[in-house]
Amino acid sequence: MTEPLPGDFGLTRIEGITGRLVAAGQALVGDAAPVQHAFVYVGKGMVVQAMPGGAELIPIENASPVVQWSTGHFDLPQWRRVTMVGEALSLVGTPYSFLDYASIALAHYRIRPAWVRDFVADTGHMICSQLVDEVYLRAGVHLFDDGRLPGDVSPGDLWKLLNPKRVTSTDRDLRRLGRG
Repeated sequence: MTEPLPGDFGLTRIEGITGRLVAAGQALVGDAAPVQHAFVYVGKGMVVQAMPGGAELIPIENASPVVQWSTGHFDLPQWRRVTMVGEALSLVGTPYSFLDYASIALAHYRIRPAWVRDFVADTGHMICSQLVDEVYLRAGVHLFDDGRLPGDVSPGDLWKLLNPKRVTSTDRDLRRLGRG
């Protein structure tokens, strides 16, 4: 496993019923991946992650084991990494919203009522993958250039970003049907 640098994000599995529910939800929207959670490494053995009680700063040993780091996937100068760390720390305490999962699912099916678009765009609440995307956006790094709105990102989307050649059978089926 690669040693993370400040500003890198980690992708993890969630054990138990919560992990199975997140994985099932991701599969339903054609976003199956072997990960269900993401966080940002801020250095000194600490990560920032979105959790149901709000975004938190915790020691990495208290987080779920990392399946994959973003380390080496992006050419990030030191000044940008410092910015990312500051932005991640500024999000500690940001409320979590389970409704963002429904919003992201609707976006995957290209259902975009204005209230859904506005809800996702409101950074007053976010799930883990949205926190990662927001940290990178605030530091001037756009992870996705496919026309999606900021915040329309799941842990599976981050997995696919780091593993573009790994295509699941669900992805193939959606492409065949013209949905992917």
